[in-house]
Amino acid sequence: MEQIGTAVIGLGKVAKAHAEALASLAGSRFVAVLDADVARARSFADRYGVRAYTSLDALLADPEVGMVSICTPHPTHAALAMRAAEAGLHVLVEKPMAVNLADCDGMIRVAATRRVHLGVVSQRRFYEPVRRMHDAIAEGRIGRPVLGTVTVLGWRSEEYYAADGWRGTWAGEGGGILVNQVTHHLDLLQWLMGPVEELFGYWANLNHPSIEVEDTAVAVLRFAGGAFGSIVVSNSQKPGLFGRVHVHGASGASVGVQTETGSAFVAGVSTDVAPAVNDIWTIPGEERYLRRWQRTDVRRASRIDVTTHYHRAQIADFLDAIREGRPPLVTGEDGRKSVEIATAIYRSQAEHRPVRFPVGASVLDETPTAVPA
Repeated sequence: MEQIGTAVIGLGKVAKAHAEALASLAGSRFVAVLDADVARARSFADRYGVRAYTSLDALLADPEVGMVSICTPHPTHAALAMRAAEAGLHVLVEKPMAVNLADCDGMIRVAATRRVHLGVVSQRRFYEPVRRMHDAIAEGRIGRPVLGTVTVLGWRSEEYYAADGWRGTWAGEGGGILVNQVTHHLDLLQWLMGPVEELFGYWANLNHPSIEVEDTAVAVLRFAGGAFGSIVVSNSQKPGLFGRVHVHGASGASVGVQTETGSAFVAGVSTDVAPAVNDIWTIPGEERYLRRWQRTDVRRASRIDVTTHYHRAQIADFLDAIREGRPPLVTGEDGRKSVEIATAIYRSQAEHRPVRFPVGASVLDETPTAVPA
């Protein structure tokens, strides 16, 4: 198998999942890491036997690097991705793709111009229960999807926000729960239901006075073709309840996944993570499979590290896509859609009206303003 020279940019908490995958996949030749912290870069490099860089220019000039994983704080994604793409490197960027649509559009444009692959991490698409849902919907086994719901009721503590200076700020994070904890769920909703046509939403900070950004958001959606949807997401339920995505069909059949039990895991921190399981499955003739699948998925989770296994699956798909000249499962255009939904919720509240899709970039999206209490 042809190996692609790979590197990780940004060595924070999620970088370990990327490094472990790039060091172990047959199609990857892990060669370099980059971080502004010299000691951290050297320690990371020593652990994996790769080169350490603190200069982006130096990394981009390394002739062995053909693909980079970007794991830096959200507002830095766009500039780093565009520099790497301009240098002819393939780019996989951690979620969220960027903090505004203008940055997403710039990343997509540069990657297309330079004819390199651009992907965005959304590893929950690779969860087995999610793939079952996608296949059932694509094969028409629930009829036309008519209602899709995302419900994420989690918790983030003061210690979580204090762990990194950029967390919980508009400048450092670009948003709250919408751009961080539930980006994956927004991706799954539009992947399963199709394009959004219109959205009306609200957001607020309900019980985290030390942070600037939202900890709670709600929205109602209409999809192309007339289906409805709802988004109810919050980091205000201590100690965290669940994360669920459900899709209901015109036939009356329903399929669903509980992606989290409790709060979503924190990359590089969480160790004991419950597996995702199908929690609803009422397709006629298939109801008996639900308990079997739940047992299968629980057994599988006992044999793998859920916090890294699905990153590895997505990174493998991305490297295969480069070699095969095909789009990865999660493209830059896909990554933009989650940012688009979050942007629409911010914009809907600011403008006190529904927002029509597609949503274009606007300078008004850079720092959303809460509705006064």
